[in-house]
Amino acid sequence: MLERGDKVLAYNFNDNLIPGMKTGERGYWRDVGTIESYYEANMDLVHVSPQLNLYNYKWPILTNQGNYPPAKTVFDDDDRRGMNIDSYVCGGCITSGGIVRRSILGPLCKINSYSLVEDSILFDNVTIGRNARIRKAIIDENMVIANGEEIGYDAEADRRKGYTVTDSGIVVVARKG
Repeated sequence: MLERGDKVLAYNFNDNLIPGMKTGERGYWRDVGTIESYYEANMDLVHVSPQLNLYNYKWPILTNQGNYPPAKTVFDDDDRRGMNIDSYVCGGCITSGGIVRRSILGPLCKINSYSLVEDSILFDNVTIGRNARIRKAIIDENMVIANGEEIGYDAEADRRKGYTVTDSGIVVVARKG
């Protein structure tokens, strides 16, 4: 609690001058205190020209990437093509005949054949089974999504499975316990 005479200090992000920063990036700030704001801040990054440029090499964002092999996509058949579109894909990921659109894949994720992941965030070491469909979801680390499972297409079905579904339709698949 503030007492009389205590000062309240606020940081003005508009004053930041970062080398290599574009005009539209100035003052960038996102509060990620809710599921919706966390989701939106991450989805902002996969736009063609995001407000926060992670590729500004004059002011690099340094992360601990681990010693993983590069991400890869496999299969190029008409009915089974591994593709990552408008997405961030970390090292160690394999998109094996599935499609990933507008999503973020943490390290060591595997997207199996005929599956579709859209508008989602997958934490480390998530496996998406064959023929699964995932939309507008946040999936916790080390989760295995079963073959043929659908997440993000029927809110009531997702709630019955024990997933959290926000008012805006984001489905959170978390480890139990």
